[in-house]
Amino acid sequence: MSAPGEDTFINEDGEIEGMDDAGSDEDGMEDEGMEGEAESKVYVPGIQPLEPGEELEMDRSAYRMYHECQTGSPCLSFDVLSDGDGEGREQFPLSMLLCAGTQADTALSNRLLVMRMHNLHGTEIEKEKEKAEEESSDEESDEDDDDEDKKPQMELAMMPHYGGINRVRVTQRGEQSLAAVWSEKGQVEIFDLLPQLDAVHCSAAMAAFIKVQKEATPLFSFSGHMTEGFAIDWSPKVPGRLVSGDCKKNIHVWEPREGGTSWQVDQRPFSSHTKSVEDLQWSPTEATVFASCSVDQSIRIWDIRAPPNSMLSANEAHSSDVNVISWNRSEPFLLSGGDDGLLKVWDLRQFQSGRPVASFKQHSAPITSVEWSPVDSSVFAAAGADDVVSQWDLSVESCDVGARAEAVKDLPPQLLFLHQGQSEVKEIHWHPQIPGVMISTALSGFNIFRTISV
Repeated sequence: MSAPGEDTFINEDGEIEGMDDAGSDEDGMEDEGMEGEAESKVYVPGIQPLEPGEELEMDRSAYRMYHECQTGSPCLSFDVLSDGDGEGREQFPLSMLLCAGTQADTALSNRLLVMRMHNLHGTEIEKEKEKAEEESSDEESDEDDDDEDKKPQMELAMMPHYGGINRVRVTQRGEQSLAAVWSEKGQVEIFDLLPQLDAVHCSAAMAAFIKVQKEATPLFSFSGHMTEGFAIDWSPKVPGRLVSGDCKKNIHVWEPREGGTSWQVDQRPFSSHTKSVEDLQWSPTEATVFASCSVDQSIRIWDIRAPPNSMLSANEAHSSDVNVISWNRSEPFLLSGGDDGLLKVWDLRQFQSGRPVASFKQHSAPITSVEWSPVDSSVFAAAGADDVVSQWDLSVESCDVGARAEAVKDLPPQLLFLHQGQSEVKEIHWHPQIPGVMISTALSGFNIFRTISV
């Protein structure tokens, strides 16, 4: 990641933050090459180990954009905040807003973060394209000044939060930007992010925000789970509706009350699971329906009008813990990832059969995150404990793929890209307003990138 002193700054707590657009030797993406050798070969993670003396070398031509940043303590979870810069934007430089929560060494050292990243330029391949599009000028530009102008920028507004943050999910409710936070202290809390959003957009507001620096005060909190958890999701159909699940198998639905500062939490839990609930996803089309997955190896579909049991279930969806799920926005497909390293696609019209319509074994360790692309219903991404982020396209068939190099001929044709360079990747998200752009968080920090494949 970026080294202290280069594109970094010290925050008010003395932690180092940084944002860097340079590739480093630890970032092996697609190609592997050894210094002094003319021949480079494709390296496929999990198939062949690196030999002594070999190291991965990032192929920057495989990326349209690549940046990395650090926030002091690592973030186990984050989410993308919607902004007012428009949908479907692809013109560089890009900007984005993220909300994240830290997992620090001590409970008192944790922070709820809002990050504004901007001046995000493309890689050399995009810069060459930009130059070709520009009208030729007689004036010679100063390349050093040009590079300085193209350095990525980041503003970071941090609120102290007692306890490590397990998962963060954000939503818009009217004018409010809300964050739901599951923390290790066993509470689910709702925070209004307005002060932090003001701070990252205005230097005077940032100065005032830093001066106050008091512990984050939630709009609302719920302690009824009686233990900690990870599963949480905002409804895309009913603003302010929330569902949360814990490590003791219970799921609670939250209904927003008038005024925007309190919620009615159903005290009677949804309780068909027998072990920890790991992830939750609301249906993107039906306001009362959500899905869950669990350590009990099952995936379940629920309707909040028919508590407390699930409507549908795949009881042995994976051979071990089911860690994560994602509901396709436009097709009746659910994507799941488990401790078995498998990625499975489920057609909800055939869900009761207990058989997925597709299954992929590319990752060599448990799956930690999955997400369908918000703009292309056949594309999804996954991250694993093998430190790999994979991108897939279900619309690709074997006959669509021409002759391939020996090293990759046995890979599934639907596999588009393998991204590496981070250690202990925990969560990934596509940016819903910037097609093809992904953000990943890991023990080693954040990557913000767009590959040539999507």
